[in-house]
Amino acid sequence: MSGACLIIIVVVLEGRAQADVACDYGVSRGWVFKRVACYRAGGEAVFGSRSGRPLRSPNVTLSEVVELVIRLRHELVGAGQDAGSDMIVWYLYQHYHVSTSARQRSAAIWLE
Repeated sequence: MSGACLIIIVVVLEGRAQADVACDYGVSRGWVFKRVACYRAGGEAVFGSRSGRPLRSPNVTLSEVVELVIRLRHELVGAGQDAGSDMIVWYLYQHYHVSTSARQRSAAIWLE
């Protein structure tokens, strides 16, 4: 039984105050309030395992941009031009109005 399950059972079934339970189990009051509120909203479904994976990842490079970077790299190399990351970033911005962050550039530039 997980700690969250135990705390929910103590609060709901025993009727103890959430603040007292938080103090007794060494967790924050906010954590207890949140878990009990989730239980009251969703019932026993909250006892099942949930993924910790985020629902979205805002730092992911769009697949269209990755494909464009790969295509640009091949075109530049084929034309005998510099195909380094700075040149590709310049091409993306000047010709396609696409701006990338440093993290996205480092991930996308080396994809092939």
